Amino acid sequence: MSDALIEIKDVSKSYRRDHLEIPVLRDISLSVSEGEYLALMGPSGSGKTTLLNLIAGIDRPDRGTIRIAGVEIGLMGESELARWRSRHVGFIFQLYNLIPVLTALENVELPLMLTSLSQKERREHAELALRVVGLSDRMGHYPRQLSGGQEQRVAIARAIVTDPTILVADEPTGDLDKVSAEEILDLLGQLNTDFAKTIVMVTHDPRAAERARLVRQLDKGTLI
Repeated sequence: MSDALIEIKDVSKSYRRDHLEIPVLRDISLSVSEGEYLALMGPSGSGKTTLLNLIAGIDRPDRGTIRIAGVEIGLMGESELARWRSRHVGFIFQLYNLIPVLTALENVELPLMLTSLSQKERREHAELALRVVGLSDRMGHYPRQLSGGQEQRVAIARAIVTDPTILVADEPTGDLDKVSAEEILDLLGQLNTDFAKTIVMVTHDPRAAERARLVRQLDKGTLI
């Protein structure tokens, strides 16, 4: 038995556009250990985000298998897969996707609404997540009252509040200035080293990729 947390074997994925079939990933095999920090790099159109979406259970492969902690997620029905995502995957995007009419605390608390936690427990979990990302003094602020870097920190707090198995990050510093980007990369590194979070990050930025412990390149749908 493999001790890998993420096991991808012979995965291919294509999309249809009108009558055309456009191959995106070709026979991808990849193994990621628990506690790893992986950066996926490659030019635009190389299939990085598609691979990330497959790992996160947002999309399904045409062929091949994807196992997360021994569970083959491609065999799940849609509702089962949605429940699995909410429990096991924390999402960090280039755009923060915060709800503008909710405070930082309320935004972070949102994923916990699907759990059996009480209101008091949800609030405690959200406050802890915001403390971890260094925003204990911004809990009552709305997104419009925060800088871009602070908004991304709120988004990261929202991603970790359920204590997910995997954090997936799609260009997490792509919309930030250099200083804010470095701070976010420091935070991701801390989550990996101090909290043993398994992180899979898509980036085109070599400076971001340098922070990862493992870097893999995608080119025209193939891992090289």
